[in-house]
Amino acid sequence: MKHTRDAAADPEFLPFFQPSLGEAEIEAVAEALRSGWLTYGPRVREFGRACARYLDVAHAVPVASCSAGLFLALKACGLRSGDEVVLPSLTFTSTLAAVLHCGATPILADVEDETLGLDPEAVAAALTPRTRAIVPVHMAGHPCRIGDLLDLARPRGLTVVEDAAHAFGATVGGKRLGAFGHATVFSFYATKCITTGDGGLVATSDDALARELELLSFHGMDGNAWQRYGDRGRWYYEIVRLGWKMHLGDPAAALGLVQLGRADELAARREAIARFYTEELAGLPGVVTPRTAPWAGHAWHLYILRVDPDVVSEGRDGLIADLTAARIGSSVHFIPLHHHPAYRDLLAAQASRLPRTERYFREAVTLPLFPDMSEAQASRVVAAVRASMSARLRA
Repeated sequence: MKHTRDAAADPEFLPFFQPSLGEAEIEAVAEALRSGWLTYGPRVREFGRACARYLDVAHAVPVASCSAGLFLALKACGLRSGDEVVLPSLTFTSTLAAVLHCGATPILADVEDETLGLDPEAVAAALTPRTRAIVPVHMAGHPCRIGDLLDLARPRGLTVVEDAAHAFGATVGGKRLGAFGHATVFSFYATKCITTGDGGLVATSDDALARELELLSFHGMDGNAWQRYGDRGRWYYEIVRLGWKMHLGDPAAALGLVQLGRADELAARREAIARFYTEELAGLPGVVTPRTAPWAGHAWHLYILRVDPDVVSEGRDGLIADLTAARIGSSVHFIPLHHHPAYRDLLAAQASRLPRTERYFREAVTLPLFPDMSEAQASRVVAAVRASMSARLRA
């Protein structure tokens, strides 16, 4: 006998995220495939130029991933063994891995409650004569206090490489991230503000740095050696740096070009959903909704709710369990770096100076947020959160 699902008893699973892709994206990728350019080609160059215009920077270098971009940016800025780098523990492993792959020493600093970005005062306390760089993270799409961090860095000659994986299109004082630090690195992974499937971008207004990034991301090859198989190509090339193969490919760039054209549309939809969540959940006992500083333009890559375990039984873990039971996806961004087995021996001694990071980790849960989310789906999330909080509220 054919089984008929009871939609009320077994509702359709609502994913944490799904990309917004249409026929334009599909056709752009198909055209790239038909062109024969499957790796680095003209669309990568076009995508880089288009991103530079959007971000209002001199240069934008497309790369294989944000992880690759962070590593390349730090290498291009001259980071080496013995240098210290200040960064948050509240970030994905890529931020730290880039530092370690350069042979440098990570120094952790605490974050602010409002922005979830590096606290400038904590950074100032972490600086030593060996500090060479600061790697701030624009967490969830909200810019950190980049101006204050640059004020710390400039008189000391420190490099600032921004991890803006979450924050493509975010603004500070009306100006898009990309041209504040020495380099700003974005992610175009499937869940990000715009996507190329995988991929990333390094933005900079430093001509020499951009040239070094292009060299390092393409084997250290000189000139336009990528064109050597085209009708205007040349067979001769020279390796002028020890580089890596970390560039983007044309099919991914073709997808990115369409997504870039939709960036403001996608951002507006994410913002509308975030606003709905905040309006519906504000004032709920035991819950703190995310805020946006008056000087910031939030990219709303993530909507992170904080649940007070002293007010709500089992805190955020209980909410996640209830969302799972209601067939609603959720996540936690992020498990702090010093909690991971691979990094405990390296970072454990620094954990004591991260009280706000620790408190955040105990409380944080990320709700579903994606551009194609319907009003009914967003309302379903709100209802599930309200039901969970009501059932778990401590007497």
